[in-house]
Amino acid sequence: MLLVLGIAALIWWGGGWMGVSRQARLALLATLFAVVLLVQLILPDGHPVRAATGGSPALWLLLAGFAVIVALYRRGLSALRKRAQARQAPQTTAKPGGAFTETELDRYARHIVLREIGGPGQKRMKQARVLVIGAGGLGAPALQYLAAAGIGTIGVIDDDVVENANLQRQVIHRDADIGMPKVFSAQQAMLAQNPAVMVRPYHRRLTPDIAAELFAEYDLILDGTDNFDTRYLSNATAVAAGKPLVSGALSQWEGQLSVFDPSHTGPCYQCIFPEAPAPGLAPSCAEAGVIGPLPGVVGAMMAVEAIKVVTDAGMPLRGQMLIYDALYGETRTIRLSPREGCPVCGGKGRAA
Repeated sequence: MLLVLGIAALIWWGGGWMGVSRQARLALLATLFAVVLLVQLILPDGHPVRAATGGSPALWLLLAGFAVIVALYRRGLSALRKRAQARQAPQTTAKPGGAFTETELDRYARHIVLREIGGPGQKRMKQARVLVIGAGGLGAPALQYLAAAGIGTIGVIDDDVVENANLQRQVIHRDADIGMPKVFSAQQAMLAQNPAVMVRPYHRRLTPDIAAELFAEYDLILDGTDNFDTRYLSNATAVAAGKPLVSGALSQWEGQLSVFDPSHTGPCYQCIFPEAPAPGLAPSCAEAGVIGPLPGVVGAMMAVEAIKVVTDAGMPLRGQMLIYDALYGETRTIRLSPREGCPVCGGKGRAA
């Protein structure tokens, strides 16, 4: 019997030292037990092999019964411990739009104490659905802050993948994410920051055939793209759907943003930019360069404007454009007016 117990010990502890999985070691022990029990039942009394392995099946059956009792006791104890921990631990996640958990109340406490937001404003954020177009320079900080702030449902659409050159400014992505679609990299970062929000990634380009249906699912649109075709498409779709559009742009050391919402007040994007500039007049960041923190500044401002629109706090930049010059540390705001005969909104938005 001591020989069998020695073999069992070698299987368990020796196998563990060698990295054999727990399930494999348990299977080997079960096989050893079956072989020993079979020897006890088949071989006659007095046989040397039977004598060396205990001499009686009753002893092994008692040992097996004791092992089963111990295993059941440990499993029951583990189940009770998990149940107790589940009752004591605060709930950390919740469905968007539902009641706040204790974790959420603690996390958003500095919003809730703000007079302009309070509990009702935070509730509106939890129920809000915001779509961000682009997970690049402007989208990256906007997405991070919207998730951290508790926007309940965040959509992000982008057909690009993370590249090494992005990491100088697109801080939602990491070096390990190079080659991954940006929407999935951003989704991972947002859920790691706040698992209580819902993130909907769309790994594709925004096109006219999907824009209207996609925008219909959201309350507010953020445009962080770097090309005029997508900006005009976003603007036309948002105006047709009556959705506010927070738009940002940047180049080198300067950034700008505005809230285009002609159904409420002010012009639409095409009122201000009737047509795309000629090639070369508005070079991309890749062509003209951009200082790394600038997208963070402007993208964070876009998130602020989105929160103001959602919570009806303060005065969103409707009918105004904020321009930030990082090189000289200057900020200025200019007033925007609807353009009569605008092909998108008709210039019918009243002046701010």
